[in-house]
Amino acid sequence: MQIRDTAAIVTGGASGLGGATAKALAARGARVFAFDLAASIEKAEQVDGVTYVEADVTEPEQLRSAVEQAAGSGVPLRIVVNCAGIGPSARILSKKGAHDLNLFRKVVDINLVGTFNVMTIAAEAIAKTEPLEDNQRGVVINTASVAAFEGQIGQIAYSASKGGVVGMTVPAARDLASQGIRVMTIAPGIIDTPMLATVSEEFRAGLAAGVPFPKRLGRPDEYAQLAIDIVEHDYLNGDVIRLDGSLRMAPR
Repeated sequence: MQIRDTAAIVTGGASGLGGATAKALAARGARVFAFDLAASIEKAEQVDGVTYVEADVTEPEQLRSAVEQAAGSGVPLRIVVNCAGIGPSARILSKKGAHDLNLFRKVVDINLVGTFNVMTIAAEAIAKTEPLEDNQRGVVINTASVAAFEGQIGQIAYSASKGGVVGMTVPAARDLASQGIRVMTIAPGIIDTPMLATVSEEFRAGLAAGVPFPKRLGRPDEYAQLAIDIVEHDYLNGDVIRLDGSLRMAPR
């Protein structure tokens, strides 16, 4: 599926994986709508072809309005990349006591329910577009994590939410097949995003050393490159691709 002259939605599009993906799609001629929170949009790099839209993935009415803006842009909405998410760390039981139940719910609500919200509302709009070759109308790319498979100590909420994203992949692809919409998931390993900006170089070096090959952190532009490849490869559907340098996470 071609990218030029289509509309694309990228959640978490103001920075990190989403920011790199929004920039890459715009460079290929897409009209990109980067959904994010107001505080993140204020700090975002201004990129030609990218429109920043305030939208909380846990607020369906905000999302409907934002999706309508993308769908009404004058070019067909065909691409959705879900990058919005959070990753706080907490054990089920620690010296501080039991895991905050509301924190667990919040992580699942943003990472899993938010992904479902965007996918569902956007798919409804994509389904109204004119079909292309092989009756294809569009593609949704969701973001999981290697933590969906090898969650570390303190990642119970994050792993549960990302495991849910992995679990949605096949049934979502099957549900949307009749509408000509593909669904894929990327499961990144340790990517050098703003989440790691506050840690020391020594700690970063330790993380990189655990990657079999290449022995470095992944880059946001490598995630974006994979997302572009998925969009353009029409026979990729209903699967999860790990982007991790063969990393398998240790318990801690």
